[in-house]
Amino acid sequence: MKPAVRLFLSALLLAAICGGIAAGAEPTFPPWGVTLSYMDPSVSPGKDFFRYTNGSWLRTAVIPPDRRLAGINLEIELRNEAELKEIIASLMSKPDAQLTIEERKLRDLYAAFENTAQIEAAGLAPVRSYLDRIAALGTDKDIAAFMGAPDTQVDGPFGMNIEIDDKNPDAYAVQLTQSGLGMPDRDYYLLKDKDSAAIRQAYRKYLGDMLAFAGVHDAPRAAAVYALEERMAQVEWPAAERREAEKVYNPMSLTALAQFAPQFPWEAFFAAAGVTQRSPKGERIVIVGEKSAFPQLAAVFAHTPVTVWRDYLTVRCLHSRASDLPRRVDATDFGFYGVVLGGQKQQLPRDLRGIRLLDGLMGEALGKLYVARFFPPEAKAKIRQLVANLLAAYEKDIETLSWMSPATRAQALEKIRHFTVKVGYPDSWRDYSALEIVPGELVRDVTNAEVFEWNRELRRLDGPVDRSEWGMTPPTVNAYYDPSLNEIVFPAGILQPPYFDPAADDAVNYGSIGAAIGHEISHGFDDQGSKYDASGRLHNWWTAQDRANFDARTNMLAQQFDEYQPLPGLHVNGKLTLGENIADFAGLVMAHKAYQLSLAGRAAPVLNGFSGDQRFYIAYGQSWREVWTDGLTRQTVLSNPHSPSAFRVDGAVRNDDGWYAAFPQIKPGDAYYLKPAERVRLW
Repeated sequence: MKPAVRLFLSALLLAAICGGIAAGAEPTFPPWGVTLSYMDPSVSPGKDFFRYTNGSWLRTAVIPPDRRLAGINLEIELRNEAELKEIIASLMSKPDAQLTIEERKLRDLYAAFENTAQIEAAGLAPVRSYLDRIAALGTDKDIAAFMGAPDTQVDGPFGMNIEIDDKNPDAYAVQLTQSGLGMPDRDYYLLKDKDSAAIRQAYRKYLGDMLAFAGVHDAPRAAAVYALEERMAQVEWPAAERREAEKVYNPMSLTALAQFAPQFPWEAFFAAAGVTQRSPKGERIVIVGEKSAFPQLAAVFAHTPVTVWRDYLTVRCLHSRASDLPRRVDATDFGFYGVVLGGQKQQLPRDLRGIRLLDGLMGEALGKLYVARFFPPEAKAKIRQLVANLLAAYEKDIETLSWMSPATRAQALEKIRHFTVKVGYPDSWRDYSALEIVPGELVRDVTNAEVFEWNRELRRLDGPVDRSEWGMTPPTVNAYYDPSLNEIVFPAGILQPPYFDPAADDAVNYGSIGAAIGHEISHGFDDQGSKYDASGRLHNWWTAQDRANFDARTNMLAQQFDEYQPLPGLHVNGKLTLGENIADFAGLVMAHKAYQLSLAGRAAPVLNGFSGDQRFYIAYGQSWREVWTDGLTRQTVLSNPHSPSAFRVDGAVRNDDGWYAAFPQIKPGDAYYLKPAERVRLW
């Protein structure tokens, strides 16, 4: 039940999760910004543009054993990690008198996480109170209350967050979604291929091992937990269907919810979370997500014995606190989630995991120190200008779209003109004064931080929306679009070479960070973001003909991506990834138009034999320079709305007329060549 902000994220999120860098020396960049030695000129651009721009690097790239991928995002991530380590070292070396109260909390939380000797000595004692609470649960109401309590950090069949109301962007609402699976997606339980079967077998063993830590050495009990999760998976919605914004917006009063899914003890669940039955406007209204799944999940809940739920909660409790417990628990948890699911061979070093803990629990306190030391103000100004240029290009393009009627065009222009842009870091920082951090009490401190965040969300439930809030911390190597706020956000962590270099050639900056900016802007007009208006309200502002035209064009893109196969027998899901694929393609096209507008009629110079347009597309190809473990590829394809990196390059450029013009050697018969009539045309 961790609170969340509804975001449309770029794929750089994978870098933030996985971390890493390819083995070898730090690459050197030519004065204009891309690394020519990474290219493979023996590959025709039309046969595989991803390999044309990155092929030489791909041949020697090595994923470090403690990471799931290597490449550009992870090189930036590693640099950020080094800078954050400097900050932590400074905090650890100073006496209390030289630290603010907030800095002491950061230091004490980090020190507790790094004190592995104390963690080993404590054993399971720090979570014993939770295990005892679970053992004492005697009724369905008791189980539901435990799932709702913010200190347990354990979801059951239903997850709960407080987010902006999609149809009333000036208010917050309680959002309920399907939840409860220990593996990333329902497909992990349902697919019949041999790899999925092997993962399921490993997960069954994991369940038994985790129960054994709590003193339960009983294979049938572990099997019962797996069977419970499998029953939930069978009634949950597929990931692609969950993307449909209007389908997962189902407001209900608490009375109506209790009647709709009567076999779950909702009153106990909400009471434990501190969610009141009434709001200032009357009975509390909540937003139900996967509507048809709710009665079925409630039935699964009611038909499952309390004893099985207790074992289920024991596993989920130990999983949620595995990093804070002795190595035998932590290593077992990593053995499944890191090795089996992710394809990692080793865990990240403890000090880097400690930094990630701080970023997750006190991210703005850490981010404040990060930007003060490592983010120059001139970078913020340069990015704002790039964003302004992209928005101007979008506006100019919308004004001339032949397939959009005047009525829809007016609404689209209003939306683009009301975009909010956030760059670098928040204007006001989060106040952590109410957060209690007790030196040497790791599990208690982590719990305090999680309860602090939930209570912060809960206090404002019936108040106005805070439009200044950020959904990412400043060191994050990522960016996002939030449809409810109609805003794009670029943390400081991503605004550095090779994504963005103020000294680089404009063609390179537009092809890399410019395409990323265009990507986030384009989320406002993808298959789901286009359902929100300029104010962030979910409603249809399109004419019926324009919407049908748009859907027909984007369906062509979904069908193209359905054909891509990153692993043998594993296809990209064109519907699941459609929003990100639209944003990639549209962002690329609009960044190219913005680059051309920036030339103001001047001819771009030829550098190292490449024209300005060629440098633009090469920079785009290198901005997705990555290799992944098979585990990460499988996990992403089955449960994530982003396509693997190679297809984010080849799948986008092949629809862009500008790419064909820039590389006239692309010919019919090339693997990624599309006839003009087969190219998707949006902007």
